[in-house]
Amino acid sequence: MIKASICTIGDEILIGQIVDTNSSMISRRLGELGIEVTRMLSISDNHKEIVESLRSEMQRNDIVIVTGGLGPTKDDITKPALAELFGCTQWKMVDAQLEIIKEILHSRGLDVLDINVDQAKVPACCQPILNHYGTAAIMAFHTEEGKSLYSMPGVPHETMNALPDVLADIKSRYAAGCIVHRTIMTYGMAESALSKLIAPWEDALPSDMHLAYLPNTLTGVRLRLSVKGGEQSAMRADKQLAALKEIIGDYIYSESDDTLENTIGRLLRGSGKTVSAAESCTGGMISHLLTCVPGASEYYLGGVCSYAISVKEKVLGVDPQLIVDRGVVSSEVAAAMAEGVRKLTGSTYSVSTTGLAGPGGDANNPEGTVWIGVSGPHGTITAKRQYHNDRQRNIERFSASALDLLRRYILED
Repeated sequence: MIKASICTIGDEILIGQIVDTNSSMISRRLGELGIEVTRMLSISDNHKEIVESLRSEMQRNDIVIVTGGLGPTKDDITKPALAELFGCTQWKMVDAQLEIIKEILHSRGLDVLDINVDQAKVPACCQPILNHYGTAAIMAFHTEEGKSLYSMPGVPHETMNALPDVLADIKSRYAAGCIVHRTIMTYGMAESALSKLIAPWEDALPSDMHLAYLPNTLTGVRLRLSVKGGEQSAMRADKQLAALKEIIGDYIYSESDDTLENTIGRLLRGSGKTVSAAESCTGGMISHLLTCVPGASEYYLGGVCSYAISVKEKVLGVDPQLIVDRGVVSSEVAAAMAEGVRKLTGSTYSVSTTGLAGPGGDANNPEGTVWIGVSGPHGTITAKRQYHNDRQRNIERFSASALDLLRRYILED
């Protein structure tokens, strides 16, 4: 099996200043090609460390993918380190990359400096790959032993857009195996409870199949079933998946690597039905998630971030006495908020949240409590959820739980 290593270069990752999202994205795409990722490594901005670390990774693996250290500043030293690693003493100008650099800088109203021009220079022994989304040239180094190193920019959107070209080069050089992946996205059941529920099914899996649990506060628990092989393996995986779906039922919201907001978009797009949101403790996050979906303007009408009680009363029309009698964090107020924003916007459906993200709470409503309301043509429903996380994670869980309740309501409508 073809083996690969993914390396990130930059002190900013090692000191925790930024989060490395490139490695997980690259690893996932390599896995789709049947390439086994053996290691992920972060390397400091030190010339000697870069050379020695990458030399070791080249000895261990068939492919090494490197991100970072290709910028125009003095701490970006990946190129000279790679030149030493591969014994390159000559440099060449990638004219097509230079034109891209000029176009990008001119579009921003910036002058092209000497340090920008230098970004289009690469070691003569490498095969350049054009970066159409940034100023750093991508480099591919291939050895006589059949090994390859690819150096890519560290900026995530540049990496993501350049990755297809790198993968195309890899596919042209390596006859990788095939790994079949099947994914189920679930929400509403904790990872441990889900594991217990499906334990008999999982214990009965063929020895060559592997199930991974991948929890996330916004997307729930992603279940990924993997097996090596081709068409026959895919058919076997599909059969196992069908049995799993019978067990989990409506906790499943997608059979691909997806999100709750995308699922709601699919349910509403082309239906002529619309949605609105009234948010308190989630502070607009539900609206943010819904509008992150391309084409959301077709079905999302708007929202009210009613953080203050006065906004709940004056804008959403929540009865002040109801708040006095039942409390702002209650089923009744969540229902009134959902009904209020639905009336205000004229939407088919609406969703609301009122709760305590923390810190703070009381005996009736401890920190991490949220009441969710969903209103639509067949009435209004509410649900209480209780979480025990920090403030940010509580807000994320509140938002995802609200989207899941909205999804279920739409499906039953």
